[in-house]
Amino acid sequence: MLYDFHTHTFLGDGELSPIELIRRALVKGYTAIGIAEHVGVGSLHRVITELKDDCTLAEAHWDILAIPGVELTHLPPQAIAETAYKSKKLGAKLVIVHGETTVEPVEKGTNLAALQSPYVDILAHPGLLTPEEAALAAKNSIFLELTSRQGHSLANNHVAQVAQQTGAMLLINSDAHAATDLLTPSAAQAIVSATGLNEQQCHQVLIENPQLLIQKIKKSYCY
Repeated sequence: MLYDFHTHTFLGDGELSPIELIRRALVKGYTAIGIAEHVGVGSLHRVITELKDDCTLAEAHWDILAIPGVELTHLPPQAIAETAYKSKKLGAKLVIVHGETTVEPVEKGTNLAALQSPYVDILAHPGLLTPEEAALAAKNSIFLELTSRQGHSLANNHVAQVAQQTGAMLLINSDAHAATDLLTPSAAQAIVSATGLNEQQCHQVLIENPQLLIQKIKKSYCY
């Protein structure tokens, strides 16, 4: 089983069309793929509509769960809650917030605003998040991301340690922008293991937590 909830296509800053990315993920052994394009308030409707159409087509013909979503990127923290709500109303089944990665000038307060919203599912590459933020993620059942993306992955060890201290749930995602960025089971295992998590904790990140997120999505949208 291979789960990846954070990928990009040419609707955003990726290389492939949504349907081609889904096909390549299927061939690579993916069980589920989430496509979460970078969006601001002006592009929500267009991006979500196009992603929904391709994900619906893929699921009708192939044995893969294809999840249309958004990644709210570089929004003012004050706009995150309302934009996450609008995204879900427009049909995004997955809302990710572009967290306070150490390699981009994300506005301080973004992590906190994301973790306070009931419409956010994943805080991506949250950088040097605080124990208080991780505890809020645990309280509100928002998943924290470990990533294979160069640069963003620099904080993986910190994120894993703080999550374990607070009971926050972790996921491994690729943040893929090209087919070559997609995960393999061995790569996903290596990235998670490198954070120092034990075998049981790695299994939670790789298998149990993704299944919990999928259950949440299916319950919300009555598959």
